[in-house]
Amino acid sequence: MNIKEIINSSRKIVIKIGSNTLAREDGTQNTEFMANFARQCKNLIQQGKQIVVVSSGAQVSGVSTLKEWARKKDVHFRQALCAIGQVELMAQWRKAFDSQNLHIGQLLFTKEDFEDSHRSLNIRNTLFTLVDEGAVPIINENDSVSTDEFTIGDNDNLSALTAILWSADLLILFSDIDGIYTDNPKTNKNAKLIEEVKSIPELRKSIKIGETNSFGTGGIETKIQAAEKTTVYGIPLLLANGGRENILDELSSGNATGTLFMAE
Repeated sequence: MNIKEIINSSRKIVIKIGSNTLAREDGTQNTEFMANFARQCKNLIQQGKQIVVVSSGAQVSGVSTLKEWARKKDVHFRQALCAIGQVELMAQWRKAFDSQNLHIGQLLFTKEDFEDSHRSLNIRNTLFTLVDEGAVPIINENDSVSTDEFTIGDNDNLSALTAILWSADLLILFSDIDGIYTDNPKTNKNAKLIEEVKSIPELRKSIKIGETNSFGTGGIETKIQAAEKTTVYGIPLLLANGGRENILDELSSGNATGTLFMAE
């Protein structure tokens, strides 16, 4: 199956949006993207699909609000910045989806929430209730209270855990890259996009994995880890460039490319 067919056949879709997609070059929130993304989600919902969004950007939103804290590296300042930024992030998401007459619901998780059977069952029930009532859950890690011991660490893996728990049909990761390449396309002009991955072990042997980007906490490695998680459960994962115009519409119509990890 190609990307268009996968999306068309999927009813329950988790979409993760990375910090780089949500941030302008100056580090402030890209509210135009958020508004356009909400419109594209509405298109899918009108086709009978259910959408869960995993949204990075609390720290980016915090920097947008309190620019004087941007350079503070102390963990307590970072957590406080995320606490302030999460409010602003959700305010902008609410504004974006409200323009489409859609309600949103905020869910903040830590690693413990997925490891405890009672908590994970409550998460699953809440997700089902929200989407069944036509609301769009917006999920993020609870960065203001997470510590090294309890942190998931990145929203690629958080979105994979969410997709598995919700029994999603598809996980889409939006980042600032078009997909997985044989090498870093920014430094190697001969690097080629890998459009379909059937064997992740074989993929690891054939590519070079670079470092994380400027705003995000992940990188290619965390995206592969997410695919390793979901494909075992029969959930395909699609990695695409969230910065491309109308990317969700374009993927749905077969007019955009990415890397599709096929379910096992």
